[in-house]
Amino acid sequence: MLSQFLTGAVIRVECALGTPEIIGIALIVLLLFGGRKIPELMRGLGKGVKSFKDGMNGLGDEEKPAPGAGKENERG
Repeated sequence: MLSQFLTGAVIRVECALGTPEIIGIALIVLLLFGGRKIPELMRGLGKGVKSFKDGMNGLGDEEKPAPGAGKENERG
């Protein structure tokens, strides 16, 4: 709303993907990479998304406590 007020114009970009477009993209990916390579690509993509989410939530490897951290010396 504020941008409409400041510019005096409405700029609208529509980028809608329907079923035919998604099927076309899937076929192109299948032709480029082959059926055997796609599961590996999706697995890598899933790991990347999980890593990104963990990083955004502050659960990176450097912040995880080491096993046994915080325990007192039991022989003491």
